[in-house]
Amino acid sequence: MEYIKVTKDNLDREHICCAISNNSDVQVSSKKAWLSDRFDEGLVFLKSAERGKCFIEYIPAEYAWVPIEAGGYIYIDCLWVSGSLKGHGYSNDLLAACISDAEEQGKIGLCILSSARKKPFLADPKYLGHKGFIPCDESDNGIQLWYLPLDTSASPPRFKECAKHPHTDDSGYVLYYTYQCPFNAKYVPIVEETARNAGVPFKAIRLDSKEAAQNAPTPITNYALFHDGKYITNEQMNDRKFLKLINR
Repeated sequence: MEYIKVTKDNLDREHICCAISNNSDVQVSSKKAWLSDRFDEGLVFLKSAERGKCFIEYIPAEYAWVPIEAGGYIYIDCLWVSGSLKGHGYSNDLLAACISDAEEQGKIGLCILSSARKKPFLADPKYLGHKGFIPCDESDNGIQLWYLPLDTSASPPRFKECAKHPHTDDSGYVLYYTYQCPFNAKYVPIVEETARNAGVPFKAIRLDSKEAAQNAPTPITNYALFHDGKYITNEQMNDRKFLKLINR
């Protein structure tokens, strides 16, 4: 498999995590703008030459858009291999590249979000355990922080208190999201309109800075939906899924 490192120099011409090729599509333009602003902070986006098939995205944890305390660690935003390419060792290739980079930078370890049982859009805990990752913290809603120590004397990372006890003080539906996920730019407005048409209280809060994301009331910041203060899901909603949810 050939891998390409996406940088500011080739960002405009490279496909990213989605298979959409049109840079003017809001899903692509929003994600690429988000990536572009992160490269100077040390973000790495390593992808397969085949578009939208597999990639790893990681950043020094001090700059990660999640509420964690993980100084000296690398935080993995996402490690993704599509179904058609699974079973060929590509996840191992991407993770090995990340580990090698972390060691060269003198980092003390890697960390990533997961859960005790596999959940949508989170790293597979079985795979993480197989690769030597260890769960080191857990929020009230079952989201876990896992880490791979590169320095055995290093203290494990942990969630900030706001992430340990995810909740909101608002009634109705509240969504926290970022443009880190490309599809949010398209589907969040669709869900907002669906909620208005259904007469359902709904508020979308876009976390538009590292500081806002690092102090969010949820361990998952790229998409976290609450109802009457209680966390529901990180699964992205479209109009059909949202209507099904509110009609349960």
